[in-house]
Amino acid sequence: MMKVRILAVCACFTFQSFAASAEIDGRRYIADIKHLTAPSLKGRASGSPELDKAARYIAKEFRKAGLKPANGDSYLQPFAVSVESTLGPANRLSYSLDGTRAELKLVDHFMPFGFSASAAVQGSVAFAGYGITAPEYGYDDYAGIDVRGKIVLLLRHEPQEFDSASPFEGRVYTEHSQLFSKALNARAHGAIAILYVNDTANHGSDALEKFVSLPGPADPGIPFLQIASEHVDIWFARGGYNFRTVQEQIDQTLKPRSFLLSSELEVDIQTDVKHTSRDVYNVVAYLPGAIPGHIVIGAHYDHLGAGEQYSLAPEKIGSIHPGADDNASGVAGVLAIARYFSSHPRPARGILFIAFAGEELGLLGSSHYVNHPLLPIDQASLMINMDMIGRIKDKKVMVGGAPEGSGMRNVLDALGPKYDLDLDLSDATVYGSSDHTSFKARRVPTLFFFTGLHADYHRPTDTWEKIETQSTIRLLKLIADLTAVMATPSGKPQFAGQRESGSSKHLQTFQYH
Repeated sequence: MMKVRILAVCACFTFQSFAASAEIDGRRYIADIKHLTAPSLKGRASGSPELDKAARYIAKEFRKAGLKPANGDSYLQPFAVSVESTLGPANRLSYSLDGTRAELKLVDHFMPFGFSASAAVQGSVAFAGYGITAPEYGYDDYAGIDVRGKIVLLLRHEPQEFDSASPFEGRVYTEHSQLFSKALNARAHGAIAILYVNDTANHGSDALEKFVSLPGPADPGIPFLQIASEHVDIWFARGGYNFRTVQEQIDQTLKPRSFLLSSELEVDIQTDVKHTSRDVYNVVAYLPGAIPGHIVIGAHYDHLGAGEQYSLAPEKIGSIHPGADDNASGVAGVLAIARYFSSHPRPARGILFIAFAGEELGLLGSSHYVNHPLLPIDQASLMINMDMIGRIKDKKVMVGGAPEGSGMRNVLDALGPKYDLDLDLSDATVYGSSDHTSFKARRVPTLFFFTGLHADYHRPTDTWEKIETQSTIRLLKLIADLTAVMATPSGKPQFAGQRESGSSKHLQTFQYH
């Protein structure tokens, strides 16, 4: 019955909206991309003054379109990122077990992460698996264990990462694998520090990451250190466990294996990490509707600046990486759709437009928004994410998040031929780690539009001249039509915990797993 209603609305709406949706202007779209990729914005690196300039430009365009700030005051939602971290001299890690104390060596046996808090803590240890609480997948490493006042030992990555049939994203890492997400979750459960160990059963290598002084998450308020697995092997054995076997059991059963380690084990931690932080901004505007609920349309506007650690052209680090497709193309799309809806009769459901900062550092802006929403997150009926939509080849667009039998899939099936686009809804080729995953973790249905990686990805050659304007405008018209359908009273989709498979779009997200 739901399918029939949505298809009926779709047929009616597309007939009425064709002329109106044609008003999305290709010249204005490419002008936005030119502005965001201008040399004066220097690649829009997180924490840079140039990213702030881009935020002010987006806010100005929202205001010119007649949209209001979502909080009634400002279009800018601030959150902190660390722009520089320094490893101090007082970093120490030791433990006592059965009356014997072991002093671990910095670099060889442990290393704080650049965003770790500075503190001295002492306590017993609880193993909490991957440190993930994911209600959308029915998985919680903290279920049945109390870690309040304890140091938690967490595995790298996430369960079943090589299983394409996993309820998780299979070979694509979700938001839950991000280090910052694990840190916030551990703190929320009352942990006093985190020890992070490589999931050696899946990856073999036990190399610790080097300390890096580069832009990243802000201080989460809890010490966060890597530890070599050779010590974890000893701790597990003392309690009658085998570290590798426990990892394999979690992956085989997708059931947590969390427990308190030996009461004879006590760990002493001292971290000494100095941070220089500054605010960056999500840019948020709202078009109210007549009924409760809203649709979120978003894209990230940050990029790599001069390349730094994420450039795929290391010989060009120091050169501006303009990020025309990644992701000025998506932000310009958000602005185009915002202008379209602000100049036409408002849909029944409101639309929230968000340009996210900090995506390239690990989905920081979207994660901050869902944890500090300006409108109730449980009233978000759908999140549409556009990331790298400007290089359509052979009419093909990958769309993630529309499972078989869903109303969204029916609408997309109808809209693809109308705009002469081949929508790949299979989820077999969708690339996952982008801002929609933050919303999906809060059980918000999501659609992710993406036109594929290319040879200019994360390189200085990702310039505005290579944007395929005509085909991208057709895609934006399709998304506008889709939004109007889903904004009707009968258009609200149900969250299905849909899975996306494929390779990770953002290669650099592996840095923070």
